[in-house]
Amino acid sequence: MKRRLQIGVMGSAADLQYSKGVEGLAFSLGREVARTDSILVYGAEKDYDSLSTAAARGAKSAGGFTVGITYGKGKKILGGGGDTDVIIATGIERGGGREFVLVNSCDAIIAVSGGSGTLTEMAIAYQLGIPVVALVGTGGWAAKLAGKYIDERKRFKIVPAKTAPEAVRKAVALAKRE
Repeated sequence: MKRRLQIGVMGSAADLQYSKGVEGLAFSLGREVARTDSILVYGAEKDYDSLSTAAARGAKSAGGFTVGITYGKGKKILGGGGDTDVIIATGIERGGGREFVLVNSCDAIIAVSGGSGTLTEMAIAYQLGIPVVALVGTGGWAAKLAGKYIDERKRFKIVPAKTAPEAVRKAVALAKRE
């Protein structure tokens, strides 16, 4: 049996006040990941909504399988985990290493908008050689880094995508090459 790809969706937490349109794009990303029969991996939150959680809802709406990586102790996450098939509690606080576990569990990641946490996740992926696709037009670090190298090492460019289906197609293709 062949292992299913694990595609991460990383994005802003609700405190960055993203628009309903961007939230809809994140939902679409999750739905598209499920349609490829890949596993959606995301940062499961304990205290507020996020674009990653919206992607998990999208994946579940299409019958997909989701893995939520959460911080701290315990498996209690936002919404009671109803959009999550597997919850991995790292015991590590947010901003304190949970991001490494999250990104290292992915074959490719897709960034949508994003604040400092998403930037951290994109940088970790870059360091680990895990492909990164950025959904342009969503603001945040995804928009700022799309089509660019993160540093002068020029390991690989962050791959831009204009739509959710395009982002997922590119992420899956890049993951298969790795």
